[in-house]
Amino acid sequence: MPFVARRSDHTREELQELILAEGQRLLAEVGYSGFSAREVAKRIGYSIGTIHNVFGGHDALLTALNSQTFVLWARALGEKLAVAGPDRIAALVEGYFDFAEDNPNLWMAIYDHRLPAGMEIPEQYRVLRAGLTDIVEREVATALPGKPLPEIEALTRSLVATVHGHCAFALTGTFRLLGVDDPRGAALARVTEILASNERA
Repeated sequence: MPFVARRSDHTREELQELILAEGQRLLAEVGYSGFSAREVAKRIGYSIGTIHNVFGGHDALLTALNSQTFVLWARALGEKLAVAGPDRIAALVEGYFDFAEDNPNLWMAIYDHRLPAGMEIPEQYRVLRAGLTDIVEREVATALPGKPLPEIEALTRSLVATVHGHCAFALTGTFRLLGVDDPRGAALARVTEILASNERA
């Protein structure tokens, strides 16, 4: 039974936290296609107007929720690296797959949600999302000492795209249809090849 609150029970900041927490739970349960801001409002005992007042609408709420997923993802990668052996790149690839497989609805919602034309991601959320890329970038820079920062940044994005593609094919079953039985191993092999090629360059 969801907790039903009165409008006077929470400050705006508390409401924001409450909406994000319940919204993330719902998104994890039903995925992007089943997500409803109205259902979030119902679960916390407020009107849909309250959610619109706090976040500015459905797309803004999903942008905030997806940004919070990036925070969870970065934390999971950090924890993976904290206990990693010498092959930290392998730990990153494993961590990427682990998070997606453990949180498939949250992970897919990041890519299923499309912002309407003219709507930009607020800077505060760009900062949150960048935390994940920053972790990967630091590890790539360590693996390729002496590489100029612009090259590290560009390479990091390409490596993330490579692992993402393998992960998406794995979660959707596409690799299974193609006869690939070790998507993680394939992703790590491609990343290793790319890093080795750049080390020689």
